[in-house]
Amino acid sequence: MTALDQTQIDAFWRDGYLVAENAVTATQLAALRAEIAAWVDESRAHRAPFGTPTIDGRPRFDMGTEHSAEHPALRRINNPSDISPAYLEVMREARVVDMVADLIGPDVKFHHCKINLKLTGARTEVLYHQDFAYTPHTNDDIVTALLFLDDIDASNGALTVVPGSHRGPMHSLFDGERFTGAVSPALEDELKNRSIPAYGPAGSVCLMHTKLAHGSEPNRGNNARGLYICVYTAADAVPIARNPMPNLHEGEIVRGKPARFARLTEGRIELPNQPKTASFFTVQGQDSAKAAE
Repeated sequence: MTALDQTQIDAFWRDGYLVAENAVTATQLAALRAEIAAWVDESRAHRAPFGTPTIDGRPRFDMGTEHSAEHPALRRINNPSDISPAYLEVMREARVVDMVADLIGPDVKFHHCKINLKLTGARTEVLYHQDFAYTPHTNDDIVTALLFLDDIDASNGALTVVPGSHRGPMHSLFDGERFTGAVSPALEDELKNRSIPAYGPAGSVCLMHTKLAHGSEPNRGNNARGLYICVYTAADAVPIARNPMPNLHEGEIVRGKPARFARLTEGRIELPNQPKTASFFTVQGQDSAKAAE
């Protein structure tokens, strides 16, 4: 039995994205939200990125410069599946994984995950880009699954996507020789004019093709906006650049079986400069909080 019907599958390949409800159970969602609440509370005691380092030595938790104990601006948790059984379970076992398998399966491999938070009053935004530029592989059967941890509407910085852009060109994330992690300002204006928001209740997911152009505005509302973002690939898609977020479960087969051969798609691929800081927000020019000198 499939998790998506043919109409939904066709819509994904036509538009490059699909919003589907009930991607996790109510119990799974509650466990994820409880972890978030605890991590936000923990962040109040810190003035700079903190936490048990990721396996490449970067801080696990990252905050924006506006962060304070009274008004936390925790914005990124790197690879929560490495530290939380609740997030590991959803990465492996939730209905969202079956949805991904319906799109690029039956053999599906995990690449990395993260949480992007926009708490009330936070200034975090995501400049327009395509995920494949950060995580190039031998083919593009790759889905970014953005699980809504909160209800998302017009008020709280929803993901905005450019339908059909996955079938267009790959856009450079360089300004000359400098890796900016985002398209040029002129192209961003054009993409914004073609973009539409992805709204839905908590527990929904936006399944997004790796080459779909997307971004998001800051949260200007009164409700937090959290996304648990998992990247999955076809088992025969092999990375050709270092994982920007190395983790304990990279390469794990979550549906089906491992591939014996890599599948190659012809093309010229620009290689990224991977972030060395706690999150890619700094690459896009949004500094992390810093402890007082």
